[in-house]
Amino acid sequence: MKRRTLLRHAACTGMTSLPALSMLLNLRVASQLAAQGGPGDRKTLVCLMLSGGWDSFNLLVPRDARHLTYSATRGNLALPLTGQGALLPLNQDVGGDGLSYGIHPSCSGMAELFNGIGGDASKRRAAFLANVGTMIQPTTKAQYLAETVPLPRALFSHSDQIDQWQTSVPQGLTQASGWAGRLADVLHDTANTGQTAMNISFSGNNLFQVGNATQQFVVTSSGALTLSPARPGQPADNPLNVKNNFHSSLLSQNYSHLIEKSYATLTKQSLDLQQYFKTVFDSFDASSISGLFPGNFYGNQLLAAAKTIAVRQQLGITRQTLFVNFGGWDHHSELLTAQAGMLNGLSPAINAFQKALEQLGLADSVLTFTASDFARTLRSNGRGTDHAWGGNSIILGGAVQGGRIYGSFPDLALESPDDVGYGGRLVPSTSVDAYVAEMLRWFGISATDMPYILPNVGNFYAPSSSSLPIGFLKPGTWS
Repeated sequence: MKRRTLLRHAACTGMTSLPALSMLLNLRVASQLAAQGGPGDRKTLVCLMLSGGWDSFNLLVPRDARHLTYSATRGNLALPLTGQGALLPLNQDVGGDGLSYGIHPSCSGMAELFNGIGGDASKRRAAFLANVGTMIQPTTKAQYLAETVPLPRALFSHSDQIDQWQTSVPQGLTQASGWAGRLADVLHDTANTGQTAMNISFSGNNLFQVGNATQQFVVTSSGALTLSPARPGQPADNPLNVKNNFHSSLLSQNYSHLIEKSYATLTKQSLDLQQYFKTVFDSFDASSISGLFPGNFYGNQLLAAAKTIAVRQQLGITRQTLFVNFGGWDHHSELLTAQAGMLNGLSPAINAFQKALEQLGLADSVLTFTASDFARTLRSNGRGTDHAWGGNSIILGGAVQGGRIYGSFPDLALESPDDVGYGGRLVPSTSVDAYVAEMLRWFGISATDMPYILPNVGNFYAPSSSSLPIGFLKPGTWS
């Protein structure tokens, strides 16, 4: 079958409005990066969006003298150094900040990736980036309080901050697009010979992967959204079969009206492409890796992500972004219980995902990173925490200099030089732009294209620099 662009899908084949049709008509191909790396060079960026604002200062915690300050600030939410519920030790590699840290007791899987898979320190695949957040330009506590620098719009708002992480334009855009979408725009303009989608979402439509000329392709953990035929033993009058047969009948008719004809044609192409993707997806034998994954929502989503990466060559994809959203981190109450339960599900899934990539020989060509609306206040509100600003992120992959803490871990004392008030809201010491710019260097984006993807990058980093903005990538893995 001839490969056609997967981008002609808008995640909802039942669209009937003119705006939806216009979007379908204007979708363009996100193509291969032919000029970078040569044949066979494939790379994937995986965004794990932990929406709701996760309390990442109860994920990564000091295990040295700073733990006293942490405990005093966090009060009834503090995790102990010893005894029941104690922090798991992180054995930081030489080259980190040289300080001692622990990780939440529910995160043994993440701890293994940090310390070394199977106890092998040469296989450190995880690193932390401390106190990263949305900024328009470098900002200090004094500047924030005096309002002498531009600040991100609607700080501490869920909807605004999750959008700003996905756009990396905290002052707002005149046209809504995400940095992965603009990344796809650049790759399309560089070499338009590719015929399959670059940006694939397992979590529906999102701003992150929408470009000015490109769109994401939405799939599910089972492969794709199709008008599937009746399964054996399923009655013909099953509501799903009736609906699918009705849609198929509509699409097979001949229409004389131009809009109706165009809509039917594009929708049929979309369904064909979904079916094509599902055929390729289902052709991959996942038996060698499926047993690694927990049988929960996190595991199912990341197993599907691993399978999608494994078939990227068959799909003709040399550069790819994947988006997976795990929500529910807005813990204003019951933080200790709720977060522990969620991390118990997330940590083994992330561990399995990385191990699956190792087993498939893909670890060096996949970079996985976490993002979230914001961190949470250091001070307890009695049972949980409230919306804050800078927080900690995780970066994983064979290209990562793992086992290290990057950035500047903040002073966790209330009213410290990092705390802008309201119960411990920390001004970020590293910007989202610097975080993303380093990943774009790995992805092969040129210095001239980077400002289009990250309009504020020049405030934090010179894209033409011979060094990295943070340094979490191994030498020789970036250009």
